[in-house]
Amino acid sequence: MTMHPIAYAATRPDHPAVIMAGSREQMTYGEMDANSNRFAHLLRSNGLGAGDAFALLLENRIEYYTLIWGSQRAGTMLVPISTRLTAPEIAYIISDAEAKLLITSTAFAEVLAGVRAELPDLKILIADGEGAENFGDALAAQPGDPIPDQSAGAVMLYSSGTTGRPKGIRPAPPEDPAVDAPVALMGLAVMGAGMPTDGSMVYLSPAPLYHAAPIGWSSVVHRLGGTVVMMEKFEPETALQAIEKYKVTDSQWVPTHFVRFLKLDPEIRTRYDLSSHQRALHAAAPCPVPIKQDMIEWWGPIINEYYAGSEGIGMTLVKSPEWLTHPGTVGTAIYGKLHICGPDGEEVPAGTDGVVYFENEILPTYHNDPAKTADAMHPKGWMTLGDIGHVDEEGYLFLTDRKSHMIISGGVNIYPQEIENLLATHEKVMDAAVIGAPCPDLGEKVVAVVQPMDMAEAGEALEQELRDYLAPNLARIKMPKLFDFRPDLPREANGKLYKRELRDEFEAKARAGEAV
Repeated sequence: MTMHPIAYAATRPDHPAVIMAGSREQMTYGEMDANSNRFAHLLRSNGLGAGDAFALLLENRIEYYTLIWGSQRAGTMLVPISTRLTAPEIAYIISDAEAKLLITSTAFAEVLAGVRAELPDLKILIADGEGAENFGDALAAQPGDPIPDQSAGAVMLYSSGTTGRPKGIRPAPPEDPAVDAPVALMGLAVMGAGMPTDGSMVYLSPAPLYHAAPIGWSSVVHRLGGTVVMMEKFEPETALQAIEKYKVTDSQWVPTHFVRFLKLDPEIRTRYDLSSHQRALHAAAPCPVPIKQDMIEWWGPIINEYYAGSEGIGMTLVKSPEWLTHPGTVGTAIYGKLHICGPDGEEVPAGTDGVVYFENEILPTYHNDPAKTADAMHPKGWMTLGDIGHVDEEGYLFLTDRKSHMIISGGVNIYPQEIENLLATHEKVMDAAVIGAPCPDLGEKVVAVVQPMDMAEAGEALEQELRDYLAPNLARIKMPKLFDFRPDLPREANGKLYKRELRDEFEAKARAGEAV
């Protein structure tokens, strides 16, 4: 049997493909099929042929899947844009991707004015918009039958810009351009994560669809005939309500979500029936060991962790029973082959930290940036996501931190993740980011930017409490020289911290002669 939404539209057209968790709005496989065909026609009518790009700037809304699957029939390159970016950043991505069309919504009216000013000739369609730019009207005017020249499309994700200007990750061309050809993630979902193939899956997607994991995994759910329950916005209690209400079987999270869950009042945590929940995937950042242990104790051994990136160069996976015997690991390689290399490019022994590379026959490139592509490559043709880690004697990978996040203080290499993980487990800490700030004596000094559970507690007493908490587990050189308390941190909804924003802020203060 062909495993693709087109097949399910024919065999079970009334089965829900998407449910919005908050509004309960639904789209069936039959509706998604017709809408996707209409969108493929709409792309062609706007001059987009196979290989041409269009951009999306959208909140989580049901139309997103019409755009994903329509592009998958038109052979086009879909470019999702982060909704937290500024107008110049959005215009840069649209220009860099050579996108011929932008689809957005009225929620972005303010930033859209700046995009129009920078790109006056850009064709724009707006969900809930007016006149000729109204996306719904433009879609409804198209036929619901397939276009004659269908082919599989692709997605070009842009790096989140945590260390510089975002770069497009151009995927390698598909081996089979047929619209219903299987994709690698299907095998990883079924054989690795254990997702069912009988269409019974109900998958909760709590994160913005412009990220790699939500768009990738939810697309696979549709290839397997399941139902995606999409949250408009993540809230911990609302997520638990959704698991109970929709009898969710599968889900995908990031460590920040787990921290938010565990900070809930115990009475709220135990209020909801989570018995339908069979598999919970998580990734995006190393998870503090005590956080994950508490989650497994609460949800049971259903939590599967993987390590991968938007680049799609490889993947590791570990299920709860294995993780409990190897706490802190992100698993063994199930796609691609792992190599850990030192500064000289030579592989290092088990237990030794180095740059994590994947060996794979299919590798992407960074769009319009051959230097960044070259920088990610090993002389032997392997590719890195920029992470530091080590493997043990059994081949389990343990991540230390991002190479770009390393702090060099007094000539000592310090990885912030270790300090952040400790801070996240303190009962009075909601979130924490550790960065290096300019220091005339040490080169860089360790700064902890902390979001307390209660901002009213911020101050010297909490700082001393956190220092006392860190001291038994942290070498003195790693102890933060400064604690900066804030009501929130610049964190993406997929869990990634925009550390660059914090570093830039402290560097600007240092240049201005202010005390840091």
